[in-house]
Amino acid sequence: MDFYLIATALITLSAIFGYINVRFLKLPNTIGLMLITILYTLGVFALSYFDDTLLKAEVALIKQIDFKDLLLDHMLSFLLFAGALHTNFQQLKVQRWPILLFATLGVLVSTFLVGGIMFYILQMLGLEVKFIYCLLFGALISPTDPIAVLGILKKANVPKKLETKIVGESLFNDGVGVVVFLTIYQIATSESGDFDFLAVAELFGIEVIGGIVFGLLLGWITYRLLRSIDDFDIEVIITLSAVMGGTIIAQKLHLSAPLAIVAAGLVVGNDTLRNNSMSETTELYVDKFWELIDILLNAVLFVLIGMEMLVLAFEGKYFLAGLLAIPVILVCRFISLWFPIKLFKEKLDFVPNTNLIMTWGGLRGGISIALALGLSSEMHRELFLVVTYIVVVFSILAQGLTIGGLVKKLKKD
Repeated sequence: MDFYLIATALITLSAIFGYINVRFLKLPNTIGLMLITILYTLGVFALSYFDDTLLKAEVALIKQIDFKDLLLDHMLSFLLFAGALHTNFQQLKVQRWPILLFATLGVLVSTFLVGGIMFYILQMLGLEVKFIYCLLFGALISPTDPIAVLGILKKANVPKKLETKIVGESLFNDGVGVVVFLTIYQIATSESGDFDFLAVAELFGIEVIGGIVFGLLLGWITYRLLRSIDDFDIEVIITLSAVMGGTIIAQKLHLSAPLAIVAAGLVVGNDTLRNNSMSETTELYVDKFWELIDILLNAVLFVLIGMEMLVLAFEGKYFLAGLLAIPVILVCRFISLWFPIKLFKEKLDFVPNTNLIMTWGGLRGGISIALALGLSSEMHRELFLVVTYIVVVFSILAQGLTIGGLVKKLKKD
């Protein structure tokens, strides 16, 4: 099956499921697409008891798609740039210090808390898993997913100041989370298993700080190019080239491509700079182009997430571990947010119940699944993939559907 046929199948399914959602369910697209895809997949399973032709075709399709490579190396940069481009830069600047702590200290604290608690839970279930592998799970599940967050918060009526915190955190903490995951992965796969603090600090510095600095430079160059001409079609192509070329260069330099693209998107989307670099026509076309890219890739991504059910090994203990992981991850997120919120609450006039809303609004998504797919069989890939999938589905369907209601209830109280 060639690339064109796979892309056609995914986009066609996204169009059909998207139509059903808009016409009948009227849910946020992210939630609706995943729910319909899961129901469709369950229907395929049911049909397979009578005729497994469709099931075999679906499984063959999914197995030919490298979800990890597709999302992390190809789709993620486009989605992050689209999200950063429309983020309120001035509010982000005001909230930069709590966002920085949420995306760094918060991810690290959550990683170790989730990893430690899951280690004991898996032992109680009779699943012998090394502590370092549980830390890997903690690292892949701790970052909130900017793609899921951005898609759902638009319709949740979250106060703008709080929305900036949640969106800003999610834009940056996935890059940090990937670096933390890769660091623990290297320790887990090293023969000695020794922890070299200097090597870890160097990796973190190069990947994270280097990625941000490169992204700011990329954004500035893009801004200068946009400012020097007034031709909307070429300017749209320049932004596209910046994302694609910037991603490849960041990967070649071993920098965090997600953080680089987020930084570039924030520079290009900065209201002050875009007013100096784009005409009203160009601004309209750039915004609409990236909005369309965002909608299309989001649709394909969440259809893919729903279809991943076809290749999971849903054993009883794995399923139970996934259900137990949900409250563990929520509690650990609440704890990991406590210090940054306590530190800046009065100075920046935080919205009441910020911790509770950020805990419930911190959705997990495709990035966590992609990282879980990168685990080896020795790291209990099938176990952690099932656990991650259950957490992600609960996060998007349950948390995503109720975050708006939670915000309304807390406003009344």
